[in-house]
Amino acid sequence: ALARARDLAPRLAARAAGHDTAGTFPAADFADLRAAGLLGLLVPTRLGGTGAGFADYTAVAAELAAGAGATALIYNMHASVTGALAHTPDDLARELGAPDSFFSARDRMLRRAAEGALYAVAMSERGAGSRLSRLTTAYRRTEHGYRITGTKSFVSGAGHADAYLVAARDRTADEPRVSYFLVPAGDGVRVDPVWDSLGMRATGSHDLHLDTEVPAEALLGGIEGIALPMAQVMPQWLVASYAAVYAGVARAALDTAAAHLRERGLHTLPAVRARLGRADAAVAAARLTVDEAARRVTEQPGEPATNRWVWRAKLTAGDTAAAVASSALEAAGASATRRGHPLERLYRDARCGALQPATSDVCADWLGIAALGGDPEHDGEAPRW
Repeated sequence: ALARARDLAPRLAARAAGHDTAGTFPAADFADLRAAGLLGLLVPTRLGGTGAGFADYTAVAAELAAGAGATALIYNMHASVTGALAHTPDDLARELGAPDSFFSARDRMLRRAAEGALYAVAMSERGAGSRLSRLTTAYRRTEHGYRITGTKSFVSGAGHADAYLVAARDRTADEPRVSYFLVPAGDGVRVDPVWDSLGMRATGSHDLHLDTEVPAEALLGGIEGIALPMAQVMPQWLVASYAAVYAGVARAALDTAAAHLRERGLHTLPAVRARLGRADAAVAAARLTVDEAARRVTEQPGEPATNRWVWRAKLTAGDTAAAVASSALEAAGASATRRGHPLERLYRDARCGALQPATSDVCADWLGIAALGGDPEHDGEAPRW
């Protein structure tokens, strides 16, 4: 899988500028990913997938991001859905209350991904961001399942996904009770094409309006109220999965800057070489941090020390991508700021890393509380999720 991703990266890179300029979904990229079997990367082999783990995913995502950050970011959302489904142990699911019917429904969802279905995440909302406890999208029980109503924002791949992982809260509960549903595209799911952003323009992260009824098996885990506990126990799919993408974007900025500087003869300047040297060290450190988090998630999932590395990875990768791309652009000079120059696009894409959930400020606060001996999930002025 890693070799296939590495082979695809130059093809993704060749299309990236056009999709960025037009703000269009990279359909050909996903045709390539589908043909390479990468949509089934995290799906168990018994269901037709590759059976990869979280560490395998981070390596693949970083390679794809070195080609096209926006494509890798959409892929990250798909992997977050399939990874969480595939890697939640059956025993844990049963302890949480999952009924027997959940396991067959889960297997059908994963088998569809291995066959080429693309999943997207519809969690964030205007005014609430990705904080699950502040969501307004609501669900209520019906005779045959659940009615879901609300509006989501920043839905990467909106209009091109086969189904959406939707976070919604029980409208009848006094306390935040948030559940996940896998909602198929179609009737009652409308895309509002409003995405026109600074960076990651090709993600097509449009708004999604929901007024639809889904069957009972669409409830992820078969358990209501699972979203908040899972965010605390398995934060890698909401936090560190982004980190792999921005580690790849940071590397692309470094490599693109080096090529530009050699072409312009600027590589002979000591100040320019020093910038590239610092960028090289920062990119390597970010990748090692992501790799360490991924190793711990694979070997010791859910442990407090593991989760601390998850938050470190997101903070380090997001901040590193922005800092490296900014320094590289300064070294390259004004010519690289022109629209259409690869460094100009990478600068804009990299700047988004610190802003996406969990933001760098949120990550730093989480780590600061932990460093002071507190409980990052519960200490503080506001709920973490």
